[in-house]
Amino acid sequence: MNMTDVLMKKRNGAVLTDKEITDVINQYTAGSIPDYQMSAFLMTIYFNEMNVAERTTLTKAMMESGDVLDLSDIPGIKVDKHSTGGVGDKTSLPLAAMVAALDIKVPMISGRGLGHTGGTLDKLEAIPGLKVDLSEDAFKQQIRDVGTAIISATGEIAPADKKIYALRDVTCTVDSISLISSSIMSKKLATGNDALVLDVKTGSGAFMKNTEDARALAESMMEIGEAAGVKMRAVISDMNQPLGYEIGNALEIIETVETLKGNGPDDLVELCLALGAPMVVMAQKAPNEAIARKMLMQTLSDGSALTKFTEMIVAQGGDPAFIQDYLKLPTAPYTIPYVAKTAGKLGTIDADALGILVMQLGGGRATKDDTLDYGVGVTMHKKIGDAISVGEPILTVHANQPELDLSSLDEHIQIQEHAQAPTLIHATL
Repeated sequence: MNMTDVLMKKRNGAVLTDKEITDVINQYTAGSIPDYQMSAFLMTIYFNEMNVAERTTLTKAMMESGDVLDLSDIPGIKVDKHSTGGVGDKTSLPLAAMVAALDIKVPMISGRGLGHTGGTLDKLEAIPGLKVDLSEDAFKQQIRDVGTAIISATGEIAPADKKIYALRDVTCTVDSISLISSSIMSKKLATGNDALVLDVKTGSGAFMKNTEDARALAESMMEIGEAAGVKMRAVISDMNQPLGYEIGNALEIIETVETLKGNGPDDLVELCLALGAPMVVMAQKAPNEAIARKMLMQTLSDGSALTKFTEMIVAQGGDPAFIQDYLKLPTAPYTIPYVAKTAGKLGTIDADALGILVMQLGGGRATKDDTLDYGVGVTMHKKIGDAISVGEPILTVHANQPELDLSSLDEHIQIQEHAQAPTLIHATL
């Protein structure tokens, strides 16, 4: 393969062959293609994009650059869920327990957070003793015994994607539908599941700011997954404000438990149902989503979802005592309210700004080597559209210092005379 010829071909808008794409990925992973040529390759894709066949081949090549889990020896249909990420998005935690409580296998390989959006593994590691680094054999055994496990990647999943993403981040080629969808799907397909539901976020706190771009990304990932033989569904959900009321690792674990106890915030519960219902149908446990939603709600009312979550914690070495006593989780010593200066309705609350605040408090990572403070975070008291009085707290910051200057939030939180809650579910695909 002549890399210069490939670059010229894609630069001119031509379609690359399977062999050309596979050779580029294999040779770059092996170190025989320099970063500057791969950067040029990514830029040609950024400007010309790839068709479905090209994206599928790119995904497959990156997936096969590392370990691919084989879950075929585990009985039943294995279903997973992936979110494009958002502030306060702890959906995987209650969702996995709710679906697994219906005797469905839910293997989840998740990631840690970097920047202002928290990672599912970071939230779980706020639980005393819990381990997310399981061997492949231990992971599969837990799926058999408990029905679900949420762990970090076993072995080396899609190393080509990891190497390429580092280049995308510094060459301004992150926001390409082709590159985003192949990056995500190379990792999800490597986990060996039979079905996958996507939660693609849209809004001010999401990577995709408008519904049209979110739909395009969802459709691209669905096409790749279906070409690989995986059953696919997608939900486009709102991220114009944080999900639920809690932001921060231990705080989001508490909100997860409250959800499983039947006391969850409306938006989090609804999103779990919107994502969980197609998972139940694809696992062939319900004939339609209306029945599936009722089955999922039953797991909350009868306690079976909370029991399943407890089983998962114990299986991964965690101490479940915090379920009855939240003070056993890391707790910040100081709470600082941010109050309304005018009366009206909450009109905007910038999810990104709150995520960045939590990161600055120590609840997120600015670099991958940062150490987390699991107890810090933000508790929201109001959602968009809620009425508020002068002096009433809009949110409370949980911090390790007694005083904080929160004036920077003034430009990110607006009180208006009229405001309406945003639609949570924009589309289902």
